[in-house]
Amino acid sequence: MGLVVQLLTLPLSPVRGVVWVLDKVVQQAEREYYDPEPVQARLADLERARDEGRIEADEFDRQEEELLARLEEIRLYQLRQGGMQGGL
Repeated sequence: MGLVVQLLTLPLSPVRGVVWVLDKVVQQAEREYYDPEPVQARLADLERARDEGRIEADEFDRQEEELLARLEEIRLYQLRQGGMQGGL
């Protein structure tokens, strides 16, 4: 029966290959998007700019708020991912 199923589903092989590749691309994009290191580095750069007087206090506050919100989004995503993996 396995051979018959393989023969009947053979025309779908290219579709399965494309789906697999797209899944890998999405996984990599999510890893990069939800990586906290670039956001933390940007926060450090922002603080350095403030300390050196290259950025005004109100602009620092605005950007810092955005970056901290982004870090919170990343943390919540990682918690959800950990919960989903732990539940399997």
